[in-house]
Amino acid sequence: MNTIASDAVFAPVKAAATCFHCGEDLPAHALVIRIDEREHPVCCAGCAAAAIWIRDAGLGDYYRLRARDGNRVDREAADYRSWDREDVQREHVLSTPAGCEITLAVEGLRCAACAWLIDRALAREPGVDQVSVNAVTGRLRLGWQPQRVRLSQLLGLVASLGYRPHLAGGAAREAARRRERNTLLLRLGLALLAATQAMMFSEALYLDSAQQMSLATRDLFRWLTFLVCTPVVVYSGAPFFTGLWREWRQRRVGMDTLAAGSIGLAYIASLIETLRGGATVWFDAAAMFVLFLLTARVLERFARQRATAQLDLLARAQPALAWRQQGTDYTQVPIGDLRAGDLVRVPADTAVPADGELLDEAGAFNEALLTGEAAPRPKQRGDRVYAGSVAGGQAARLRITALGAATRLSQIQRLVERAQAQRPALARWADRLASRFVIGMIVVAVAAFALWSQHDTSRAFAIALSVLVAACPCALSLAVPAALSAANDALARDGVLVVGDQALERLADIDTILLDKTGTLTRGVARLVRVEVFADIDAETARAWAAALERDNRHPLATAFGRSTLDVDAQQLHPGRGVEGRVAGRHLRLGRADFAAARTDDAAIWLGDGVQAIARFDIRDETRADAPDCLQALRALGLDIAVISGDADARVREVCASLDIADYRARQTPEGKLAHIRALQARGHRVLMLGDGINDAPVLAGADVSVAMGEGSALAQGSADLLLLGDQLMRLPRAIALARRTRALIRQNLIWAGAYNVLAVAVAAAGWIHPGLAALGMAGSSLLVTLNALRLTRRRAVTP
Repeated sequence: MNTIASDAVFAPVKAAATCFHCGEDLPAHALVIRIDEREHPVCCAGCAAAAIWIRDAGLGDYYRLRARDGNRVDREAADYRSWDREDVQREHVLSTPAGCEITLAVEGLRCAACAWLIDRALAREPGVDQVSVNAVTGRLRLGWQPQRVRLSQLLGLVASLGYRPHLAGGAAREAARRRERNTLLLRLGLALLAATQAMMFSEALYLDSAQQMSLATRDLFRWLTFLVCTPVVVYSGAPFFTGLWREWRQRRVGMDTLAAGSIGLAYIASLIETLRGGATVWFDAAAMFVLFLLTARVLERFARQRATAQLDLLARAQPALAWRQQGTDYTQVPIGDLRAGDLVRVPADTAVPADGELLDEAGAFNEALLTGEAAPRPKQRGDRVYAGSVAGGQAARLRITALGAATRLSQIQRLVERAQAQRPALARWADRLASRFVIGMIVVAVAAFALWSQHDTSRAFAIALSVLVAACPCALSLAVPAALSAANDALARDGVLVVGDQALERLADIDTILLDKTGTLTRGVARLVRVEVFADIDAETARAWAAALERDNRHPLATAFGRSTLDVDAQQLHPGRGVEGRVAGRHLRLGRADFAAARTDDAAIWLGDGVQAIARFDIRDETRADAPDCLQALRALGLDIAVISGDADARVREVCASLDIADYRARQTPEGKLAHIRALQARGHRVLMLGDGINDAPVLAGADVSVAMGEGSALAQGSADLLLLGDQLMRLPRAIALARRTRALIRQNLIWAGAYNVLAVAVAAAGWIHPGLAALGMAGSSLLVTLNALRLTRRRAVTP
């Protein structure tokens, strides 16, 4: 894939044309390649090389099978030679009888056709023993013979097709995850084969309605059915019996109690009837029930995997090695050997190993894994660069500031993991409802058995068993978690991370939006436009003093002062007012005019000693490009919008006027913001607060729903229910619209599940369905609920 040869030529293209491989817009003159006797334009040499290789490899069906466009391919593929090192492979590679095995997280997998392409491409390579690609979880399992092919060659092939592989974690952890998945699939496969065979044997007994079959033949079929069903009940049904034991130890009754009880009753009763030569057995019902229950559980696991796949890829985005400066040379070392303060070099198109400070004059970094935005973000000297982002078209030099668990990537991961470990209140309510429903259905089944025993003893047990099977609240238990998992997945792919356990539930109910200004409505990239001094110092000295005071402040306005080499002592932050400390032997204050210089001026930031003014700084911050569209979408959703900011009245008024926001409050302290929210809540409003700074933490904690910008302070993020990654405000109205759709869909699922269970129990109690048909109905209900929930993963336009 290193050459294009004569397969591609430059030719003019239509203005609206897009790349055949990746779907991106084309330049006026683009490369044109020939595939299947047709000419197709491509945007760059990388996409041309990938398309030609796919054609020549006989894998052209990829373009017919794919559901979405591919990824744009860099002309120069990443260098994976460091992955051949023993110290890298030690934590990630398993030794097998055939060679080596590794599990990787693959960025860019979009559909089953992507998985098919990677599978076929790698399988063609000499020395590759096995390839398994999962498009849902984004994982590639690769087995190869190191004496015949190097791992770096195989990864380079994957990268040249437009996909970026990442190390997926320790080998032991991946092996445990794989064993869990394989065990579940083995249980399901055994249940499918055995249940189908059991139905065939049972069908012969059902068709003997005239009782013409000899007793020996009848008993033979029953014992064959017993032999087939026993592994299903004992092995495939083990998770339900384990769940039954766990529920009983916790002194509660849940779905596993009803499921395991129904399976056990059907199996034991059938065995007793077989031994005594009774009229009816229900082995097939027990096997089918296990099959359908396991199918529902696999579907639920599928939904949960989709919800966590993006987060899992985030957690694995860091490289295994880094280039650390030692003297005048750079040495490649494992990232575990890095320390804060080390100087590292990040080659072009390589992931950043840790959070750091850019030492070059300028650079660009792709933060797609962190923010969901594909366009590289420009950085200047002194800007923070985050682990997991990718250096743009040139190498970059960084000074490491945070490693491991202290990186922004790890902080976001912990917030989301904390939220996923908590069970939402709505899901807990559904569990309680299902538990009470189970108790009620056990009573109904006992009553049905008693009533039918008085009229038709031969049918009493079968009808009671049908009631238990039909009443199994699988759909009821799946109604809420399936919808929430699908919604979390859709939000994560849109760059919104849910970190509060009840965020989606409350988000659907909000009617009022409060917005911070700086770093929220504005870009948070402040520019110092004018400096006026009132002491015997020059403007540059005043700026340096201000920069020293703001050195550790992550407020967006702090960036306007640039960097300073001066030290600051006794630094103290006054939220909503400013910062003070000793610089160059002088006690200084920086912030509001009344705080820093005992003056009245809302249009600028002042430097002083608390009494005397030293300098006045005029600072401007541009409004975000998508702020007008975001506000229009929020209004279309019927929401009231107001701005509440700690900034000066003049600056807040100017921004609000440009965005047509009539309701605003300026010069608000954290206590004032919180008091305003409390007042709104006292009048019955449900309030959402969007902010980013340290002074927003109290008001974020007090709002009904709190949303923090992904680049805001750690304290603000820790107080938030949702994080907006990147700088796209339009993600907020899309999240609100999705929350409302989720609420509506949960109601649909609960209504359907409840109606089905009531109807199915009534039909079963009337004796109209066999236990096997009851199990089929239960499975169909669970499948419908899960598929209905997966509709949330389809992206829609924002609508009221």
